Amino acid sequence: MLKRIVAIAFIFLCASAAWMVLGATVFSRTYDSDQVLEGQVTSLWGAPQMQSPPAAAAEHEVAKTTDTVENGKLKTVTQMVPVTETLPLESSRVDVSLGLEHRQKGLLWYSTYKVGFDGTYVFRNSTQQERVTFTLKFPAERAIYDDLVFTVNGAPVALTNENNSATGTAAVKPGEAATLRVAYRSQGLNDWRYNFGGGDAKTGVTVAQVRDFRMRMTTDFKEIDFPENTLSPSEKRETDGGWELEWNFKNLVSGFQIGMAMPEKLQPGPLAGRISFFAPVSLFFFFFLMFIITTMRGIELHPMNYFFLAASFFSFHLLLAYLVDHVSIHTAFAISSVVSIFLVISYLRLVVGTRFAAREAGLAQFIYLVMFSYAFFFKGFTGLAVTVGSVLTLFVVMQITGRVRWAEKFSAKPEGGGDKDSPSDFSGKVAPSVSA
Repeated sequence: MLKRIVAIAFIFLCASAAWMVLGATVFSRTYDSDQVLEGQVTSLWGAPQMQSPPAAAAEHEVAKTTDTVENGKLKTVTQMVPVTETLPLESSRVDVSLGLEHRQKGLLWYSTYKVGFDGTYVFRNSTQQERVTFTLKFPAERAIYDDLVFTVNGAPVALTNENNSATGTAAVKPGEAATLRVAYRSQGLNDWRYNFGGGDAKTGVTVAQVRDFRMRMTTDFKEIDFPENTLSPSEKRETDGGWELEWNFKNLVSGFQIGMAMPEKLQPGPLAGRISFFAPVSLFFFFFLMFIITTMRGIELHPMNYFFLAASFFSFHLLLAYLVDHVSIHTAFAISSVVSIFLVISYLRLVVGTRFAAREAGLAQFIYLVMFSYAFFFKGFTGLAVTVGSVLTLFVVMQITGRVRWAEKFSAKPEGGGDKDSPSDFSGKVAPSVSA
């Protein structure tokens, strides 16, 4: 009996090592190609976007005198120096619509989105100049901007594009207000942010001031999430397909931004890797239960039988790891489960019998392989589900073995044999079970 336990433990350790290699391979395939694949997605779809409010400024020249010494004589030189005066932003009305579209590359899903931006800004010409230059910095360098609108007081403005910015000049009388409207349709990746103009760092450490600000954001997805260093909405209303969010500020001074993180889809690569690393736990429970049942019922399973059972378990994770490249994770999981359970039941049918294979072994494999692995689909509840299953298993085994005299079981010579529906040989006699 001791030799058999040692042999089973050795098989378990070898299978665990194989799962570690498989899990490491899956993670390597996933993340080694992540940078390349993300670059491909960015080039095809766009990069994360962060929009800043436009700026308005008036330029003029002023005379500047300097004293210099030339040939021992003091000389005064007057030069015209350009001066730029920034116009204050009095109010902002921004409407943003976000539409989520997941795209898969390799073993990862990327959260891509379409964005519709429409902003109306009011500037006050506090200078004595009548020509004002308006500048809009685009939210990302690697992106496209369709249906671009750039008007001042309702009139289109001729634009020049340089340094990832659009610049236009319009006539605004001193003291008057200028209403600038900018709108476009674009697309990006992972998250969208609005920076109040206090710098372009995502850390939001630069403080900016904004007056009379209102932003309305609509999403076509329910799972909204706000990145770090961003402001929560003042109001939010759930719609049939998503949310309507609103930010309202009268006179805000903050280093934070407004942002929306796109919901992530279940990642097939990391999920398959985590399930592979967890596989030894499933196999341990299965081996433990099979050993208890066969010992109590006098069914003899040779270590080689345990080896083939472990190989059948391994087939589940191997199939899952390489199917997720081609089909959805749920389809790959279902196919892998059916194949692995079929291997175990069809094998134990020959070794022990159909009833034991389908009832005890099949049910145990479904619980400890399929159900335990499927717990990884529920983020945040995996550990709890496995813990509950483990405690219930311990309780059931303790109850059914409480009256067992283990000294007698371990010292008794196995009688061999299976259940009453064990397979027969061609003479009609019950075939002997596999001896140790």
